[in-house]
Amino acid sequence: MRYAVALLAAALLVAGAPGCGGDGAEPGAPDGATLVLDFMPNAAHSGIYAAERRGHYEDAGIRLQIREPGQSTDAPKLLEAGRAEFAILDIQDLGIARERGLDVVGLAPIVNRPLASIIARADGGVRRPRDLMARTVGVTGLPSDDAVVDSAVAADGGDPGRVNRVTIGFNAVASLAAGRVDAATGFRNAEAVALRRRGIPIRVLPVERYGAPPFPELVLVASRATIERDPELVDAVLTATRRGYALAARRPGRALDDLLTAVPALDRADQAAQLRVLLPAIRPTPFDAAVLREWAAWARRHAILERHPKVGETFLLPRGRD
Repeated sequence: MRYAVALLAAALLVAGAPGCGGDGAEPGAPDGATLVLDFMPNAAHSGIYAAERRGHYEDAGIRLQIREPGQSTDAPKLLEAGRAEFAILDIQDLGIARERGLDVVGLAPIVNRPLASIIARADGGVRRPRDLMARTVGVTGLPSDDAVVDSAVAADGGDPGRVNRVTIGFNAVASLAAGRVDAATGFRNAEAVALRRRGIPIRVLPVERYGAPPFPELVLVASRATIERDPELVDAVLTATRRGYALAARRPGRALDDLLTAVPALDRADQAAQLRVLLPAIRPTPFDAAVLREWAAWARRHAILERHPKVGETFLLPRGRD
């Protein structure tokens, strides 16, 4: 029995649910499955597109449809309704979905380090998080943004209450480029890359360096119903996806080609710059239960979540590691 199958069986025993594989298809017939992305295709998804183009899903007996999110797409609801089998979610969104009563489960890290950061103008005197006191910081309005600011400033010995926050939506690049804010929350593989490519001098303050545990930013997710009904499908998708990310980590140029072949409208130079930032974080690794417990405490402490999540129910972990 492969490790992933054993992991699935152990996790289902912990959850007290009997697993049963198969969906009634004829032996040897490919299984159809849909995977919903967390955002429009980009370098963070390079391993998925590499696995698809290199035939890893087909080798595993899967006809995988990769679905881009739309304005009305709510991936956790699609999973619960059986309209998709898999999704990529930000770890905070996974926690929030479970608080809303959706029984979705993290299967494996996709990006295994935090990407959230505070991005400051390098010409504005902000060298570290506590320098943000009495300065203006742009946030999207999501609770996770306030958590990033609070965590970083407090960890650096400052008072988060003295930071002047303004809601700018998802306009960090334009706001920083125009000098309307001294800093903004954003992702080091996205907004930070865009600003540097525009020649804007910036300083990136990763939340992982200031107060937050090294949690996985993006997670491959399925509903518990899918895990229980078809563990072999889940195992096959996990195996193929890990092969794709192993290739991306080992041969990023090839994975970038695969991404751009699938989505030719993407800018190659921009995606290459994003992938360089992501490389240390996309190597396929299992969940670290200790880190997930630290994340759970951090997310509750900073009001991203209303309750302390149960790690053993939120993530698929081997027996004895939850």
